[in-house]
Amino acid sequence: MTIDASARRSRRIAIVTPILPVPHDLTRGRYIHETARALSRLATTRVFFPQVKYPRIRGLAPRSFLQGHVGDDYRLDGIDLEPYTYPGLPGLSRASNGMVGAWALTPRLRAFAPDVVLAYWVYPDGHAALMASRRLGLPCIIGARGSDIHVRSGISRRLTRRALLGADAVLTVSEAMRRAAIGDYGVEPARVRTIVNGIDTAVFHRRDRGRMRDLLGIAAQAKLVTYVGRFVEAKGMHELLAAFAALAARDPDVALALVGDGVMRSQLAAMVESAGLAHRVHMPGGLEPAQVAEWIAASNVLALPSWSEGYPNVVVEAVACGCPVVASDVGGAREIIHAGNGLLVPARDAAALEHALEEAMARTWDAAAMSAACSRGWDAVAIDTLAACEHVLAQWRPAAVTRAASAA
Repeated sequence: MTIDASARRSRRIAIVTPILPVPHDLTRGRYIHETARALSRLATTRVFFPQVKYPRIRGLAPRSFLQGHVGDDYRLDGIDLEPYTYPGLPGLSRASNGMVGAWALTPRLRAFAPDVVLAYWVYPDGHAALMASRRLGLPCIIGARGSDIHVRSGISRRLTRRALLGADAVLTVSEAMRRAAIGDYGVEPARVRTIVNGIDTAVFHRRDRGRMRDLLGIAAQAKLVTYVGRFVEAKGMHELLAAFAALAARDPDVALALVGDGVMRSQLAAMVESAGLAHRVHMPGGLEPAQVAEWIAASNVLALPSWSEGYPNVVVEAVACGCPVVASDVGGAREIIHAGNGLLVPARDAAALEHALEEAMARTWDAAAMSAACSRGWDAVAIDTLAACEHVLAQWRPAAVTRAASAA
């Protein structure tokens, strides 16, 4: 679809998402930030950043990796950001968070006056964006990212289904997720579009491994396994530590880098200490993309043992750096990984992960060919996203609100 250049800048797009980089976790929502930043160069875009504000109740805390809120003055590079909060009760208000979130979002959307609303994260934020959009007579697109579409619990699944069926279009980041939206939730195939993520090719590219190791203080002979992401159980952290411990027991050169942050940080540090492996594990914290790229470039292999995934962008970033990947065979991983750039293993299988990591470190990989195959940047993602918005707007009629009602 060709988009007139003058129409691009005049288009007003509201992005609603709770997943963005925050000071204590710079890797969180990085790909949504990159998409929004690139889209802001094509259209007048504002990013609304909702956060649930929970009361301080002893013994009752949300199971969330958002540890504290950012203030109204929080800013991110390259985007017009509007953070805000709405009230909730941990463990009790999930069913109502979409509705309460819509109340908080509606006046903000009215003030911005967008042409279209684009929500990244299905529930509660996509649901809230859909309700607010309908109140204002606006079309709404919901972008699913991964775990937000792989929902099992009853009420959350019903609300996720309602949001997906009510949206004017659904964006997914992998073909596996597209099949899930259609097969598991009944979304019409014509309303589901896959837009795979891009990478910052100026940051993620081949570098000299020896130079990166000198920079980071990694021994030249080390066999470095690196993980990049959130420290949560569903990312396979227990399996990764078990696999690493087994490898370390028979190879004194094996080392591990855990790049990121999350609720398991203290627990992981304690587990590493109790296993007597602290001197072989690096935990540099949440890092900026350029620093993440340095760790990947210094590595022998990147590990991603997640239980579920959407489109694991860190895999593409690793391959672009010429680093092979061992990942769980979930979500869109198999759309990226093949015999020339990595190995797939069953999720939640520490033994399989151990053997695959050992094989990956023993093999010779064609780093130049791997890197050359990864060239999709964020500008391409923004162009595809704007095209999806224009497609919805071309078909939009206020009567389309009947879909939201029928989805309920």
